[in-house]
Amino acid sequence: MSEFSKALLISASGLRAQSARLRHVSENISNADTPGYRRKMIAFETLRSGDDRTNTIAPGPVRLDRSDLPKIYDPSHPMADESGHFDGSNVNLMIEIADAREAQRSYEANLKIFDQSRQMSAKLMDLLRK
Repeated sequence: MSEFSKALLISASGLRAQSARLRHVSENISNADTPGYRRKMIAFETLRSGDDRTNTIAPGPVRLDRSDLPKIYDPSHPMADESGHFDGSNVNLMIEIADAREAQRSYEANLKIFDQSRQMSAKLMDLLRK
């Protein structure tokens, strides 16, 4: 496998991983007001290939944030218990926005690497044709 192909493979794996991360962040943001919703978190795993020592990254299993759900007092809510409380969501919008920004920047960096590798490969092919 050529070095250009390895660079494309590595950056493409980063694009897929950050895309999955953004998907879970957007699900968390959209369910921030859903009673009983637990924040989804994703970790990345390094995938090692055989002979060529090219490591790629992949999204790991989705985990739920097990921190306590806040108790919200609203006796008129249909999910309220006899004391007037119900479980809220443990999504913190500030954390989700920061995660979204970090994932977006990482996605853009991987996209630039992908584009640079593609351009370098194309220029090398042009040089070899001459």
